[in-house]
Amino acid sequence: MAHIRVFKHYVHLPFVVLSAMDFIALMASFYLSSFFLFFTDASLFSDNLNAVAMSAVFYTLMVQLTMIAIGVYQAKIEEGLSGMMLRTIMGVIIAISMLSFFVYVTGDLLWYFTKGQLSLTSVLAVFVLGIFRSLFFMTLGDDAFKRSVLVLGAGHRAQNLAQDLTAPFDRKGFNVVGYIPMSDEDIKVDEALLINLPGNLLRYALEHKVDEIVVAVNDRRKKLPMNELLDCKMEGINIIDGPSFYERESRKVPLEMIEPSWMIFSDGFSSSSINDYVRRAFDLFASLILLLVSWPFMLLTFIAIKIEEGLSAPLIYSQERVGLNGESFFVHKFRSMRTNAEKAGEAIWAKENDTRVTRVGEFIRKVRIDELPQIFNVLKGDMSFVGPRPERPVFVKQLTENIPYYAERHRVKPGITGWAQLCFAYGASEEDSREKLQYDLYYIKNKSLLLDLIVLIQTVEVVLFKKGSR
Repeated sequence: MAHIRVFKHYVHLPFVVLSAMDFIALMASFYLSSFFLFFTDASLFSDNLNAVAMSAVFYTLMVQLTMIAIGVYQAKIEEGLSGMMLRTIMGVIIAISMLSFFVYVTGDLLWYFTKGQLSLTSVLAVFVLGIFRSLFFMTLGDDAFKRSVLVLGAGHRAQNLAQDLTAPFDRKGFNVVGYIPMSDEDIKVDEALLINLPGNLLRYALEHKVDEIVVAVNDRRKKLPMNELLDCKMEGINIIDGPSFYERESRKVPLEMIEPSWMIFSDGFSSSSINDYVRRAFDLFASLILLLVSWPFMLLTFIAIKIEEGLSAPLIYSQERVGLNGESFFVHKFRSMRTNAEKAGEAIWAKENDTRVTRVGEFIRKVRIDELPQIFNVLKGDMSFVGPRPERPVFVKQLTENIPYYAERHRVKPGITGWAQLCFAYGASEEDSREKLQYDLYYIKNKSLLLDLIVLIQTVEVVLFKKGSR
């Protein structure tokens, strides 16, 4: 099994295993450093076992949370083990900086962070983590935990799977055995991967150790080998439809493969009053915390804008956007463009190296400071912390007419950050909006407090590495 589902969100199993190994390595490093520092006075160590244990857990969780926030585990796929370790070192440095500040504020009565403790623990941790991870990847290899997948169908739906799930970030949970064409179906996949069954489907699946059969036929009303599929199911081979398989592997909903019936009968797209109250309480709490932390940056932004453009220059830019249930509201941002950015009165897509952006605006966009006034939109209730990016009415009208299911993104409140912003770069065209919609639909379908927390934590990576900013 390459994925596990936690509160409706798919998590890659190797990441879970690796995270558990990291937890053990970090805990061991903490205890080992304590032994090295106090081996001449064992009584000092034994008399503080509770403080040591609590401090070790706190240190480990802080480091792991920081590593998740800066994308350490995903870095292995895109940047290799060296990139993963470089991010790990960065995460450890950030974590011990926060821990040092925390201990300074709270005092050292409850914590076993003595002089040199954090530094020695962190050096050992990087060393031990490097060994553990090298052994993990050398022992298991790239195909560890991957499913062997047989695709039933070879038309355009199968083609979508073949083309869209080939990136390393997507295709990390399966290996394709081949495609079985249906009768009267136009072949759209690589003919070298076509399989003409010599006999029974179950026999072939067992001989080739198939873990999963994906039903990706163009028209399911045509006769499927139901009895053979049932035999495979009863034998323990998982049967899954194409859109659900695509969703699980890519964490987005495939527009080209779904129909209204799939959205109606699939698991998800649910809501309840209790969940709404919990999310609202979370939004209020998170907004107040962020306001408390960010007000100095907001003050510095105010001063910088006034210095660059003069005391009479407006500070806040308010713009009409479309929110929950298609109702309009005004979103607030620090102004990052010239005051006459749309002097012709016509809405213009933002673009790369946009000449309308001021020097201060270029910086605050990169680090997302321009978004901070949206805290007040969240406090008011027009927005949530996590959700689809709110779009302008003129663009919403255009995109709703041209992109199927685009209006469904207004079933939830728009957000300051969101799943689509994490997974896809800044959208500046209709095609980009189509791609981001697939991530928005995944979020709406599987929304939960856990997914919101994941988005908020990993937004740190977006800010630090300038992903998606423009």
